[in-house]
Amino acid sequence: MPSTELSCTYDVAATPAAVLAHLAEPRNYVGLSPLLVDVRDVRCEGGVTHYVAVERFRFLGLVRHDNVIQVTLRAEGARLPGEAVVSGEVVSPGGVRMDYRFAITARGEGGSLVVDTLRLHAPFGLLRYAAGKAGAVQAERGRVLAVRLGAGN
Repeated sequence: MPSTELSCTYDVAATPAAVLAHLAEPRNYVGLSPLLVDVRDVRCEGGVTHYVAVERFRFLGLVRHDNVIQVTLRAEGARLPGEAVVSGEVVSPGGVRMDYRFAITARGEGGSLVVDTLRLHAPFGLLRYAAGKAGAVQAERGRVLAVRLGAGN
């Protein structure tokens, strides 16, 4: 199955612990990804969170499609102070699979550097579309996360 990797780096004016706490909560992804409109059936098993999310796509501005995806999320502080990692997998209908990882490190006084990495796997012909959508989500996620966790929040 064809695959590609996307990476985006952004600064957030919050500590790694605050970024980790935000990214460890599934419901915070609504709005953090502009496609995500609902999170439900959240369950934790042995330090791993599983949930169902709904991505809403619009085609030609008229046709709406709700894509129900299965998400696995792991959140952990790293071995060194000032580092944290959130990672997991997404299983989407149509054969699209995604592994994701947020590597969070301390930067400056009270800030963090977040490296957002996605590894997409999709059937031939669908990878380009999926990568385009995922790249747009990554760019928006950095902006929204910076606003949500900005100074004073």
